[in-house]
Amino acid sequence: MNTHPRIHIGHSACPHDCPSTCALDVEIIDGRIGRLHGAKDNTYTAGVICAKVARYADRIHHPERLLKPLVRAGAKGEAIWKEASWEAALDLVAEKFIAAEDKYSSETVWPYFYAGTMGLVQRDGIERLRHAKKYSGFFGSICTNLAWTGWMMGAGALRGPDPREMAKSDCVVIWGTNAVVTQVNVMTHAVKARKERRAKIVVIDVYKNATMKQADMGLVIKPGTDGALACAVMHVLFREGMADWAYLERYTDDPKGLEAHLQTKTPEWAAAITGLSVEEIEDFARLVGTRKKTYFRLGYGFSRQRNGSVNMHAALSIAAVTGCWQYEGGGAFHSNSGVLKLDTGLVEGKTLRDPSVRYLDHSRIGPVLTGAPDALYGGPPVTAMLIQNTNPANVAPEQRLVRKGFLREDLFTCVHEQFMTDTAKLADVVLPATMFLEHDDIYKGGGNQHITLGPKLIEPPEGPRTNHYVIEELAKRLGVAHLPGFGMTEREHIDIMLQRKGLGNFDSFKEQRWADLQPPFEEAHFLNGFGHPDGKFRFRPDWTGQAAPNRPPKSMGILGPYERLPEFPDHVDLIEVADEEHPFRLATSPARNFLNSSFTETPVSKEKEGRPQLLIHPEDAASVGLADGDRVEIGNMRGEVVLHAKLFDGLRRGVVIAEGIWPNSAHERGEGINVLTGSDAPAPYGGAAVHDTKVWVRAAS
Repeated sequence: MNTHPRIHIGHSACPHDCPSTCALDVEIIDGRIGRLHGAKDNTYTAGVICAKVARYADRIHHPERLLKPLVRAGAKGEAIWKEASWEAALDLVAEKFIAAEDKYSSETVWPYFYAGTMGLVQRDGIERLRHAKKYSGFFGSICTNLAWTGWMMGAGALRGPDPREMAKSDCVVIWGTNAVVTQVNVMTHAVKARKERRAKIVVIDVYKNATMKQADMGLVIKPGTDGALACAVMHVLFREGMADWAYLERYTDDPKGLEAHLQTKTPEWAAAITGLSVEEIEDFARLVGTRKKTYFRLGYGFSRQRNGSVNMHAALSIAAVTGCWQYEGGGAFHSNSGVLKLDTGLVEGKTLRDPSVRYLDHSRIGPVLTGAPDALYGGPPVTAMLIQNTNPANVAPEQRLVRKGFLREDLFTCVHEQFMTDTAKLADVVLPATMFLEHDDIYKGGGNQHITLGPKLIEPPEGPRTNHYVIEELAKRLGVAHLPGFGMTEREHIDIMLQRKGLGNFDSFKEQRWADLQPPFEEAHFLNGFGHPDGKFRFRPDWTGQAAPNRPPKSMGILGPYERLPEFPDHVDLIEVADEEHPFRLATSPARNFLNSSFTETPVSKEKEGRPQLLIHPEDAASVGLADGDRVEIGNMRGEVVLHAKLFDGLRRGVVIAEGIWPNSAHERGEGINVLTGSDAPAPYGGAAVHDTKVWVRAAS
């Protein structure tokens, strides 16, 4: 008798909220998942994936996965449940939604989702139900808004040089992203350039993180000061004759105005703001000014400040001053999301959308649920929610407001989840969800140029159902199942998206696995002109007039204090500036073994991260009487949180770092780091300034 396990390899894409969207080879052993590997024949993934996804078996076969529908049997937040059938649970959800709608109108129901999966069917199908029922709209602002707005102000289109060109660069600048932790494939191509071309790797961030430890030049700056650094670099480029005037005059809107504006933006000026030395600023400027094949890889992290859009635009402007866009291996890149277009009109039910229905800002869920008039836009209170693919009680700003809102007796909440998250604990109904290898979907990678299929590879355990199933079943109960887009399978939706893109259908694409949609060199490098009507790169941005892929509906208006946004690249103190009462600036940077609130449940990830810690400079620690490992309380006007101090000299004085979004229960008082972050909407179009928080720090009592 043959007792050897049957092993074969399946193919998929990582579904998590990471720009890499890695192509995966998946070991399947007698119907269970083994190790996951990066696909070697995908030229961007190049055989490399992060360790947490490689050990995905720990997550998909976790003994604490949700397996049965649950209905609340105790007080809100007590997490006392009784099991229910799928039919009874969905009947209850539909009953509560109909009752809420009858009392307040359809806008009282707010379907709420985000990027727990990046699959276009399983993530976005909730929009089809929203539009069909005229439920409140969802303005998804928390991740991309500040970064995309800043990029669009300059480039006018969301694309850039092929990310694989980093391997052909003479200098790779990794700005505001801890790539080793959050998008490891960036390092694959940057390190190749160093090995083969002796390229220099520059890393700019607010602390000496894992990526900076691999850099040839590391610049540790104070949070929210990237615009000042960029301006001083451009000042040096103009001053020392390293600006490419032929390029500037052909491709940019007002280079002479920019040069005049930068006269006072000296390295000395920027040094006082950023914490860098004059020498560091000038050395960096001369490096990028003399190495024409410089590739600026601009991340999301440095945009998550209240002046984040300004910072992104300023950093992006350096590439226009040097003219590095002209060269293979040169230019600037943030995301290819503007070119990887699949027609999601049917899966999202876009033809069903009523433009008169209000939109609510998902970063402001705390104010929304606690009835702030400016957050509700004059409409009714939110009294019913369906939540998929996100964990707002843990990841959203101003956590105390969020929790207070969820504990309202007049709010009914259904959470469709894989684990009993902080949000699920506050729900009235919890439905068990499948994971990505247990359903069909399709993915696009903003950090590269691929659309990748993720077919179902294994059967889920008995109990969990797909997001698509939940939306379809609720549609039947709510009377909209006859409308366009409903009554179709996941594969049928994928077929339509692929066919409309000219990429075949599910079956043919399954053999192909992915499609490389990188635009031609001239288009990717904007050599045919930038995305504005005049084809020029804009040093003078139209902050509130420029169309952007993340701009809110007109009914929401301009969300932040746009009147303070600058005419040219600059540093603006829209940030929470440290003061006497709050002398420290806090950034909530990603942890290596977590991804937002995912992987916080797997044993190896928890073991590797240890416990919630606060990185603090030894001299700052001494000034407040802290030793390494001490309990430390940090707080501000929004609340306070207890962590453990970790002395670390790889950051500026007055800056503290809390890595990772730990479950609230991992903290002593049951409250996580987002107690401290603000939910106000930054200029001009909103977002979440989660790395822009002033705090006090003291020994915990």
